[in-house]
Amino acid sequence: MELIRTTEQDIPSVMEIIRAGQRYFRQANIYQWVNNYPNEDIIKEDILKGYSYVLVHEGKIVATAAVAFDGEPTYEKIYDGNWLTDEEYGVIHRIAVAEELKGQGIAGELLKKVEELCRERQVRSIKIDTHEDNKPMQRLMEKKGFVYCGIIYLESGSKRIAFEKVLRL
Repeated sequence: MELIRTTEQDIPSVMEIIRAGQRYFRQANIYQWVNNYPNEDIIKEDILKGYSYVLVHEGKIVATAAVAFDGEPTYEKIYDGNWLTDEEYGVIHRIAVAEELKGQGIAGELLKKVEELCRERQVRSIKIDTHEDNKPMQRLMEKKGFVYCGIIYLESGSKRIAFEKVLRL
């Protein structure tokens, strides 16, 4: 599997994966990815900023995520805990796996590739947040060595639980 930057041509596949994620959240009564978020405009903006990546297996997009290295304003204040580090970090947003491949380790492979990306940039910290009801993501974080750090609030005021993983370079 290969993690590559998303192109404009990839948008239909990325949006198909994201829409499946939105349906899953609705069906599971998880109030995440609501109000047309994320949408095609956000993905296009991620592409322009160089944040958007896809995981490709045998020529097919199997997962997507946004990975940024220029900080996350909502992470500046963390409540009921602390970040593990105060140094440069990669932040992961908008992880989604193709619906037909869920439960096959694709999200874990995506995280492994993001770790490789961080190491290439000499960045030894990855931060991520998720909805408190998104138990599958929380289990994935714990399984992949992320440590619960506390609570952050999105610009909208929505509460999220935050995790960090410190990498060996």
